[in-house]
Amino acid sequence: MSQQNQQHEYDGSQIQVLEGLEAVRKRPGMYIGSTGPRGLHHLVYEIVDNSIDEALAGFCDHIEVTILPDNIIRVVDNGRGIPVDIQPKLGIPAVTVVYTVLHAGGKFGGDNSGYKVSGGLHGVGASVVNALSEWLTVEVRRGGNAYRQSFQRGVEDGPLENLGPTDQPTGTTVTFKPDPEMFEVLEYDYETLRRRLREEAFLNAGVRITLADERPGHEDENGEAVRDSMCYEGGVRSFVEFIHEQNKLEVLHPEVIYLKGDGKDMTAEIALQYNDSFNERILSFANNVETPDGGTHEEGFKSALTRVFNDFGREKGYIKEKDDNLSGSDVREGLTAVISVKLTEAQFEGQTKAKLGNTEVRTLVSGLVYDKLKEFLEENPAVARSIYDKAMQAARAREAAKRARELVRRKSALETNRMPGKLADCREKDPTKTEIYIVEGDSAGGSAKMGRDSNIQAILPLWGKMLNVEKARIDKVYGNDKLTPVVTALGCGIGEEFDLSKLRYHKVFIMADADVDGSHICTLLLTFFFRFMRPLVENGHVYIAQPPLFKLQKGKQIKYAYNDAEMSQMSAEMGQGVKVSRYKGLGEMNPEQLWETTMNPENRVIVQITIEDAMRADETFSILMGDKVEPRKAFIESRATYANLDI
Repeated sequence: MSQQNQQHEYDGSQIQVLEGLEAVRKRPGMYIGSTGPRGLHHLVYEIVDNSIDEALAGFCDHIEVTILPDNIIRVVDNGRGIPVDIQPKLGIPAVTVVYTVLHAGGKFGGDNSGYKVSGGLHGVGASVVNALSEWLTVEVRRGGNAYRQSFQRGVEDGPLENLGPTDQPTGTTVTFKPDPEMFEVLEYDYETLRRRLREEAFLNAGVRITLADERPGHEDENGEAVRDSMCYEGGVRSFVEFIHEQNKLEVLHPEVIYLKGDGKDMTAEIALQYNDSFNERILSFANNVETPDGGTHEEGFKSALTRVFNDFGREKGYIKEKDDNLSGSDVREGLTAVISVKLTEAQFEGQTKAKLGNTEVRTLVSGLVYDKLKEFLEENPAVARSIYDKAMQAARAREAAKRARELVRRKSALETNRMPGKLADCREKDPTKTEIYIVEGDSAGGSAKMGRDSNIQAILPLWGKMLNVEKARIDKVYGNDKLTPVVTALGCGIGEEFDLSKLRYHKVFIMADADVDGSHICTLLLTFFFRFMRPLVENGHVYIAQPPLFKLQKGKQIKYAYNDAEMSQMSAEMGQGVKVSRYKGLGEMNPEQLWETTMNPENRVIVQITIEDAMRADETFSILMGDKVEPRKAFIESRATYANLDI
């Protein structure tokens, strides 16, 4: 055996056994998705989900979440309180088991289960939060007494304390501080938490959820702590109404359609309403846990929706004998729907529960939608007619898009698949190594072409007024002289024909000016990608390249600042005699400056766009366009920027 082989010998001594919560701290991403902002906020959701489970069981109607100074989180509920008696198998208090042992809790079904319906079916949420917290304290009010136990990075500080009698209502209070050793960021975003907790309030009609922010510097205009109290008696119906009000959408029928049905050990409720937009929005939840990747409940809903509209349409003569059936996308155009299922044995994919897998739920939802929606359409012919008119328009637009695609293909074949004339391509042909910069304006494009690394970086300038995708179906995208070059350069098509394997550049950068106009261009492009090329975003190929706003020079020393605060700090550090120049746009930067500040992989400031970012851009654009004003004017009047990406 060679010396090298001896050094790499693989035997039993190299097999590691991670005990207790050590596995969580070793691989936190397996349990909370990431150690970035998403994972940080996920800690709160795990604790709140435990309180929501008490609400689902009928024992809790108020949950309070507070962001304390130093980004400490406190969650209080008025449920039964976590059991404090001795767990027979382990011989320690049940509350200690819940916070120190993975896969422990009252959520595993059976006659002795503490919960018939639960989002936390894996029983790891509380213990994971404990493992990833610098410290955590749990206080329980139960049986007339109060109890408390503290932990440091998942390890008990001491035994469970009995604090004696209390006249406070039953419930549980959990206070924790995320561990800086585990997380890249520690700053909680109030709006992110409010959005998630508002969803929970919608999904649990009558349960009040309060969110407060007591951090210094986060006060409202009156100097008081920001506070939201959310309770919606209308449940998922109120959820749909809220989405339409928030996005200023005109509805096709005044009442939200509400469907509810029961099966063995499960229930389903669905709220849906059509609006005058061209986009669908379906939100699905299982045991109050959002399932962004869908699953069997969404599949059952979509298939039944398409089937009922085609069957009913042919019965009533809306769809003629010679006409093709409506497609799923036709009947979902302009649809907002919330699907919420609750079941005893939920089967999710992964700890972050992005997709539901229970096959029996598909049957329940499909039957509910087909029977109840068909009954509704029979009883409301005027509503049925308005929805069918919109679906038929969508079908005609789909056919127009098909003809436009074929025309583009024929034209491309005649032109031997030529790339856009303004594209300055790179020499490297391996897409995993290449980047494309979509640049605002010809002058900036010229500088970018001269300053780039031409081996791996391609440049595509945009010019003129881009298509307002808020008001356009896909058939209008084909042939649009502002968006077609983007589609052609990327090479993977759009809509139903999108093929990620044909992507010519694995990093797609949006590079626009750091002002309102640049934010407008950026949001337009993100909205376009979100609606017509979504897998591009979902697979992490889209980035924003942020140019600096200021150049600071003192003698030969040059620095660049990306916002006002950074400029002020740098100016103070550089001292007297510093000259500050504000860039009006990318076109003012010479090739060397553009390379050094925005395109050099070692120096550039970039943000990888997530699907949540793109969705937020889409929502922002929808809200701005709600008053039907010209989009650039809307951006200027609202002073909207994409600063919420924390670039």
